[in-house]
Amino acid sequence: MNHISDIRTVGVPVTDQDQAVKFYTETLGFELVMDAPLPQFGGRWIVVAPAGAAVGIALVPAKDEIPAGVDTGIRMASPDAGAAHQHFLAAGVDTGELLEWPGVPAMFSLRDPDGNRLYISQA
Repeated sequence: MNHISDIRTVGVPVTDQDQAVKFYTETLGFELVMDAPLPQFGGRWIVVAPAGAAVGIALVPAKDEIPAGVDTGIRMASPDAGAAHQHFLAAGVDTGELLEWPGVPAMFSLRDPDGNRLYISQA
């Protein structure tokens, strides 16, 4: 029997949950899926995701053992990576170079306000 059937969320440590929600919803265009008080966790349980996505990002409070400013390894898809790259540059997001190599989907990285690195590639 397989005891694991899905991936629901990937945690990203943030120092300010309100600032993170604003960035992920207003700047990246994600939807706020859940925002519930969780004082025993040291903050709130917050999940954001692109509309219709099966997997969300949990914006978890950063701690000594879970520091912010990490390479999340999260790869997101865009129907037009070049247009997305230009959009985020124009919006003032800390955005890396658009990489376009033969045989590989165009991609770039960006950082949230805590310096957490995320990646976007051509769908």
